[in-house]
Amino acid sequence: MALSAEESGRLAGLLTEHAERVTQRWTEIVAGSLRGRLSQAELRRQVQELHQSMVTVSGHGVLDLEAERAAELRAVLAELSRGRARQGFSATETAISVFAFKDVLLELMEENGGAASLRDYVAFSGLVDQMGLFTFESFVRTRESLIADQAEQLLELSTPVVKLWEGVVAVPLVGTLDSARAQVVMERLLQTLVDTGSPYAIIDITGVPAVDTQVAQHILKTVVAARLMGADCIISGIRPQIAQTIVALGIEFGDIATKASLADALRHVLRLTGVETGRRQLRREA
Repeated sequence: MALSAEESGRLAGLLTEHAERVTQRWTEIVAGSLRGRLSQAELRRQVQELHQSMVTVSGHGVLDLEAERAAELRAVLAELSRGRARQGFSATETAISVFAFKDVLLELMEENGGAASLRDYVAFSGLVDQMGLFTFESFVRTRESLIADQAEQLLELSTPVVKLWEGVVAVPLVGTLDSARAQVVMERLLQTLVDTGSPYAIIDITGVPAVDTQVAQHILKTVVAARLMGADCIISGIRPQIAQTIVALGIEFGDIATKASLADALRHVLRLTGVETGRRQLRREA
């Protein structure tokens, strides 16, 4: 619902004439809904920015929030939404910061009275509804972006690449290995191989609950990519149940070395590099 030019002018006059009262009452109503989660000074600053933007927009005779001259008001609403989303407020708490203006308007209109004031209130409410909807949409977009960023960070945290020995890195996998996570594993492993110059990589699947054809394909692709970088891969964590599943599915790892545990895989790599460990070294020293 768009305002007429006359209605827009009356709104500008109302907001200008009662500026201090509007911002004060608006701040009080919003503060009650946020229950002290935002400082009074910060909240008042936000309300004043909204109030000033509305004065500017309505003073320019803007009839609709989508109008080009309403860009400043949209920017203020978008910034409010982004800030609230990052601070952990809900969509409802954010929208109330806009819709609370209706209560302020109603109080002012009741003092004036008359049918004209009622029509103005309905028209002004339509603009506030547009602002609330825009705020909600901006909030949702920001929250979705935050969730996507957090999911990516969790993927990275859940796929660490650690250096076990000079020239030996390991990727301990925990949980389900889907396509998105497999891509992160491959990228992090290849980058670590480049950074460290390691010729050996151990992919440990002890924490992977089950290995099906899809998981096996992801692992094999990672091994092939590592080989293209000049590194040999050893797969560790082949438990009896997983070994039976692999055989039943007819999955072939070819010439890829597999070991029952990460320790076995590390010993295997150390033998390949000529490093003597444990009992063998003690026997030679004896």
